[in-house]
Amino acid sequence: MKVTVDQDKCCGAGQCVLLVPDVFDQGDDDGLVILLDASPAEELHAAVREAVGVCPTSAIKAGM
Repeated sequence: MKVTVDQDKCCGAGQCVLLVPDVFDQGDDDGLVILLDASPAEELHAAVREAVGVCPTSAIKAGM
C-alpha cells in the first residue's frame, strides 16, 4: 500500500492520527497531518483505509 497526503486539503481534524498513530501524526503548530509511513505494514492497511474514509476533506489517499 502507498499512502499520500495533501496538506493543502487537511483541516486538522485528527481522526487519522487517532486511528493509525504509526502512520499519521499532526503538526504541533498547525495541526495538519504528517505522514510518518508512506508504505505501512499489511496489518495496518485496514486501519489506513478507515482513515481515508473518515477524513473530512479527502486529504488522504491510499492505493496499491
